[in-house]
Amino acid sequence: MEIRKAEFVISNSDVMKCPTDTRPEYAFIGRSNVGKSSLINMITNTKGLAMTSSKPGKTQLINHFLIDDSWYLVDLPGYGYAQRGKTGRENIRKIIEDYIMYREQLTALFVLIDSRHEPQQIDLEFMEWLGENEVPFSIVFTKADKNSFSRLKENIESYKASLLEVWEELPQMFITSSEKKQGREELVDYIDAINKSLK
Repeated sequence: MEIRKAEFVISNSDVMKCPTDTRPEYAFIGRSNVGKSSLINMITNTKGLAMTSSKPGKTQLINHFLIDDSWYLVDLPGYGYAQRGKTGRENIRKIIEDYIMYREQLTALFVLIDSRHEPQQIDLEFMEWLGENEVPFSIVFTKADKNSFSRLKENIESYKASLLEVWEELPQMFITSSEKKQGREELVDYIDAINKSLK
C-alpha cells in the first residue's frame, strides 16, 4: 500500500467528540518518549505530521489523522509520564481507557515498546490490562537502530519470555526504526490487509 495523503483532522480529550464516520481506526500508543511521533511521520511519509519533541509527555490528546480519505491513524497520549503529577496521570489514563474500551471504530491497536530497554513493568502492566479487557493488540518495537543486533534480539526475546508467563500465544510483532524506515513496509501492508478484509 502506498500512502499518498495524510492530513490532521482533530484533537480532543473526549472519545465522544472523535470523528463520527465509520472509517476504520488504527491507534498507536506507548510510554512517553517511545518515539511515537517519529514512527507516525515515518509510516505516513509526512515529515512533521505528528509533532516530535525532546520533551516527553507532549501528546495529551487523541489525535486523528485521515489517511488517503479511507482510514484514520490515531495518535493516543503516552502513558506513564511521571512529571504530570497524579491528577494529570489520572486524566490521561481516563482518555486512553475510554478510547480503547468504547471506540467502536478502533480496528487495531499498536503498543509501542522502546527496544533499547529490557522489559519495563509499566509496559507489561499496560499489556496485561489489555489482555484482561480482551483488547487485541500488536507490538511495535521502536528505535531498533539504537542497539547492536545482539542487544536488540536479547531485549525482544526478554519481552517474549515475560509475555509468555501470562499469555498462551504472542501478539503480532514489528521491529522498526524511524530513522532507517525499517519495518514501515510490514506495518503498512498489515494495515492494508486488514482494510481489505473489512470490505
